[in-house]
Amino acid sequence: MLLTINLDDRRPIYQQIADGIRTLIASGQLSEGQALPPVRQLAGDLGVNLNTIAVAYRELQDDGLIILKHGSRATVASRTAGKHNEEELRGSLRTALTQLVLAGMPLARILEMVNDELGSMMKGIQV
Repeated sequence: MLLTINLDDRRPIYQQIADGIRTLIASGQLSEGQALPPVRQLAGDLGVNLNTIAVAYRELQDDGLIILKHGSRATVASRTAGKHNEEELRGSLRTALTQLVLAGMPLARILEMVNDELGSMMKGIQV
């Protein structure tokens, strides 16, 4: 599993890890039922505290993206089992787009960015 930590990123490390796993799931690099590395192993690989990984995994569990069972490895949940409804997802998209507009990004560039991101994300997904 390819995750990296960027010390210049303003997001907390646990958030970078959770976002990285979200991206791997969305792109199909982590599929339903696939086991994630144990907390201890991933913490060692990334050089972070065990609790940092545990917080990231709990956030992903709260989002319905992974299943945590005490004594066994975390696994990727079914995509249909997610808690988000379309209205919540639309709100998240609206927030991200608002940030781009407020940053002064031209509409054409925003659309290009969205298209590029979707394209790279969908490479691993069979539609």
